[in-house]
Amino acid sequence: MNKNYFGITDTGKVRDNNEDTFIAEVTSSDNLIIACVIDGVGGYSGGEIAAEIAKFCVLEHLSKSSVNLPERMKNAIVAADAKIVAEKLQVKELENMACVLTLAVIDLKNNLFHYAHVGDTRLYLLRDNTLVKITKDQSFVGFMEDSGRLTEEQAMKHPKRNEINKALGFGANVAEQLDYIEVGQSPFLPGDLLLLCSDGLSDMVNREEITNILLGTADLEQKAAKLIAAANQNGGLDNITAVLVANTNKKLVYEATKPDPVIKAPVRRKNLRTPEPEIPYNQQPAEVVEMQVDEPETSYQTIPPTHQSKKTGKGLVIGLSVLCVLLLASTIYLYWMYNNHPANSIKPKTLTEVTEKRNTKEIMLQDTLNKLKGQTLILSDSLFPSPIILHQPLVFNSDSIFIRSEKELLIISDSLYKGVAIDIKPKSKFVQLRNIVFENFNTAISTSNNALVLRNVKFTNCPNAIQSTYNLEKKKYINGKIPFSSFSADSIPLKPTE
Repeated sequence: MNKNYFGITDTGKVRDNNEDTFIAEVTSSDNLIIACVIDGVGGYSGGEIAAEIAKFCVLEHLSKSSVNLPERMKNAIVAADAKIVAEKLQVKELENMACVLTLAVIDLKNNLFHYAHVGDTRLYLLRDNTLVKITKDQSFVGFMEDSGRLTEEQAMKHPKRNEINKALGFGANVAEQLDYIEVGQSPFLPGDLLLLCSDGLSDMVNREEITNILLGTADLEQKAAKLIAAANQNGGLDNITAVLVANTNKKLVYEATKPDPVIKAPVRRKNLRTPEPEIPYNQQPAEVVEMQVDEPETSYQTIPPTHQSKKTGKGLVIGLSVLCVLLLASTIYLYWMYNNHPANSIKPKTLTEVTEKRNTKEIMLQDTLNKLKGQTLILSDSLFPSPIILHQPLVFNSDSIFIRSEKELLIISDSLYKGVAIDIKPKSKFVQLRNIVFENFNTAISTSNNALVLRNVKFTNCPNAIQSTYNLEKKKYINGKIPFSSFSADSIPLKPTE
């Protein structure tokens, strides 16, 4: 067994056949790990065939090359959907078959993984003793759980927990629906662990029990076996499949380099002889200066050197003083002319101009939101360390977006910034925020007719925590009750999360 990945599947205690299958292998070209869990739907034999078709398509598209990896992953799922639909049309006994899957491709060299997902199989990431669900269950009960309307325990016991909204083989023309396949990518750091599983595990074993098993000291094979055993012990009502991938790369540790000691070179004297004693200035002999006159005879005049030095020094000081005064006067005149010329008048900067420059973390976070492939963004402490200081609002413009921080992330306002922290545009229909603290914003979140879900979100010194704008149709009568358009941090009608 390779210590980096392992997969296992089990029929369970109730089913007669196993419609689950999985992939856990390394590509031959560039050592990428392909991890995939596929759950067949459609009863005896039908679900197995749909799962095998999907498995074949994934391996066919990904085993040879990783060029444009996210696109190849989507193409593999689209191809699987088309082949399952084609097989259903040819064999009447298989007309109800379909499958759901979660696919992850892990690049250990670059500490990164990509994922694609359809249905209610799941992808979890274990980091720093915390288990985070990456994918969203594409089902009614899954939506209710992800949005906080149902607890995990309620979702596991819900009578409609097995009803799904999306699958391969439903005839939904996956190729033309851009949002049918949930896709994304995330850092995969040394020490991280990925779990891909079917609902036969997640419906039988809660997150706390899964976390405890994954945090144990056993190897991947033993951990996977314990997950299967726990599901069977709790009922084993469905087929159970689990694939584990661990990042065993060494953590990078940077040590500060000490500066080399500076060795001072010895001072060398040019003249090692004992210097002759200096004669005091007032005791030096008079200087004899030869002067030429009209008389034929040459005469000599003795001038004390002290008198000549005083004259020269006094003239030099006067000259430099005059020069400084002229220079200062000219500088003041030029400065006055420049500032009073209409073309060169300097206007004071507005508050917007002062605060428009974003810091590096702001730019990187907004760029990540703009380029996000999929609907889930996990803010790792390594890429987005707390706090993040905002000079402009973070704009949400995707249909649905889930923002989750591994640890509590503090977002604070710059001292000169008076705007909102998050501006949710009307295009966004569903937004979930988790493990975030907003501080020092007049208004923290601005929304427009959205469904906003908060999990472990705190507002500190934010007079208007949430402000909502309603876009009503023009020139039409409006009937109905309009809810509050803003909430203070003390009045948000939300139940505390567990």
